[in-house]
Amino acid sequence: MKKSALINSELSYLVATLGHTDEVTVCDAGLPIPDETQRIDLALIPGVPTFIQTVKALLGEMQIEGVVMAEEFKQASPDHHDTLIALLNEEEAMCGKTINITYVPHEAFKVHTQSSKAVIRTGECTPYANVIFQSGVVF
Repeated sequence: MKKSALINSELSYLVATLGHTDEVTVCDAGLPIPDETQRIDLALIPGVPTFIQTVKALLGEMQIEGVVMAEEFKQASPDHHDTLIALLNEEEAMCGKTINITYVPHEAFKVHTQSSKAVIRTGECTPYANVIFQSGVVF
């Protein structure tokens, strides 16, 4: 049995197969997911699991070097946005590497998800609670 915190087999496999610059999207319950992109649907009921819980689980396993978020996220859901930024700051301090943050309009964000290796759908019902993680390297 795995010793680390992430026990979901699909997420664990996804992280283990990521290469440098591969992208993974974590999204709220309403973001459209392209048919051609792998969907890992964690949503159980509204709010379960949360966006932040899912982000924390993924950050515990995945080295990231960049994130993409919708510009609207900051204004529409400032608490979730600020919590995500705090987690990214913690991650930078822990790994000693800068994480590049890019903001794009929400419509461009939705198009960008098409290049994600997978989209992880949460039960989050907070507007624009979505992020694209760009995989980094541990060395």
